[in-house]
Amino acid sequence: MKLLENAKLDGISTALSIDTGHCRISGRVESYSCKMAGNDKKLYKQLSSQDGGQSSSSVQALSPPQTLIIGSPVYGSPSLLPPVSLPTILMRSVSGCSTVSSDSSQPQLCDTISHKTLFYLKSTLNASFYPDYDFSDAKSDEFSRELSVQWVMDAVRSNLSPAVCDRFASLESQLWATIDEEIILKDCDIYSYNADLESDPYGVEGSLWSFNYFFYNKKLKRILFFSCHATSPSAEDMELEVCSPTFEDTDLLDPSDIEDTNNGTTSASQLQELFSY
Repeated sequence: MKLLENAKLDGISTALSIDTGHCRISGRVESYSCKMAGNDKKLYKQLSSQDGGQSSSSVQALSPPQTLIIGSPVYGSPSLLPPVSLPTILMRSVSGCSTVSSDSSQPQLCDTISHKTLFYLKSTLNASFYPDYDFSDAKSDEFSRELSVQWVMDAVRSNLSPAVCDRFASLESQLWATIDEEIILKDCDIYSYNADLESDPYGVEGSLWSFNYFFYNKKLKRILFFSCHATSPSAEDMELEVCSPTFEDTDLLDPSDIEDTNNGTTSASQLQELFSY
């Protein structure tokens, strides 16, 4: 997996680094090419061998969509998430699930993922968190396929809006516009990673919530990784707490630093309005 440089995504990542006084938020939005390099090919063959020589198209079961876990602290207030009906879930059913009943006529309430796509997700995690963590042994049930772009947008909002209030409201439209420009959201399958405490890179003392989303565009052979987590301040920091959120100077973008990749010109006026406060 190769990290694709993108100044706009870098700017969004910087804007997602926020200290509110009540919590510290750190986010990253990164784009990766799915083209395998030498080490990727070696690891893919190694993992395929460990899994009994599975083909790239063989499938494994995923966990249920994380955006369905209403009321989870990971996703904040359940009132901000749209309702979901059983027929909607059934439409997402996939045959061949490893947790199926013997009656093949019954719909299966789970999604599956191909061996190769699962490898891409694990490789993306390895590239993003290198060298501190290794996700090569992560299992398919640590991942989920999300229902839709809108569900993910609502889940992200339910985390960030209560934490930073109007700050995220001003950033939100630019965040998703930049992501869409890079990955074409309507053509993506969206996955999430939900590790146990032992393997969670954000499973540290004081962790409040986190999310890890993968937007996979098979046509572009590209994955956009959107990860964010919040931690509570230390006791010493709490003594210095102020009433209103504080941002580091680097948290507010200079619109002139973000270049329009389509025509090489800056959209300073639009971004100045977006980030003004």
